[in-house]
Amino acid sequence: MTTIASGIARKIDGILFDKDGTLFDFNATWNVWAQSTIHDLAGGEPTVMARIALEIDFDLENGRFDPQSPVIAGTNREAAECMGRALPERSVEEIEYLLMMSAAAAPLAPAVPLAAFLEGLAAQGIALGVMTNDTEYGARSHLRNAGVEELFDFIAGFDSGHGAKPEPGPLLAFARHVSLLPQRVVMVGDSTHDLLAGRAAGMQTVGVLTGLAGHDDLAPLADAVLPDIGHLPAWMLA
Repeated sequence: MTTIASGIARKIDGILFDKDGTLFDFNATWNVWAQSTIHDLAGGEPTVMARIALEIDFDLENGRFDPQSPVIAGTNREAAECMGRALPERSVEEIEYLLMMSAAAAPLAPAVPLAAFLEGLAAQGIALGVMTNDTEYGARSHLRNAGVEELFDFIAGFDSGHGAKPEPGPLLAFARHVSLLPQRVVMVGDSTHDLLAGRAAGMQTVGVLTGLAGHDDLAPLADAVLPDIGHLPAWMLA
């Protein structure tokens, strides 16, 4: 076990974060984005908006995703394919590009004050990474807008060449990049995709409740379920 200055052993030497629902609160960020994006793709036409919303399990009246929406843990491509079924006159590639660009400008709601939180972890010598099923372009845009891109040792999207969650490939790529054994890394996420990937990679897993999944959804796959990432430092030393 690695020790820190206080002499107390900690559980891990690296943390790989999911992005949406983990670093950023899902509802506060993506419900607003989805409502606007559906409107724009449909040109404001109510019947087309309803078709798109149905395909991605989004409640237009209440402005929120259903917890089972395929968009929540899916890739940008998968979201475009879902929306494409409601927009047969447009190519999936066109929709995918529009989603990438609009998502990169989505309003951000950090789960905790990120800069101070991440700087505190880095000061302890902990390697930090982000792996998201969003595009790498979108991930870097969000982290840059939040002022924390440079605090990460590794940033990957589903299109970065390592694969997508729940496959373990991108998680193992992080471990190799920072020269850590997988068992000394914790995968932190808000969805079962995140935790399944962590288990498959041989990593420790922590679920957080800043996404749409509840405690009972995450607990079977997690070493711990925390209210948000701000509780990680205490968990690391418990």
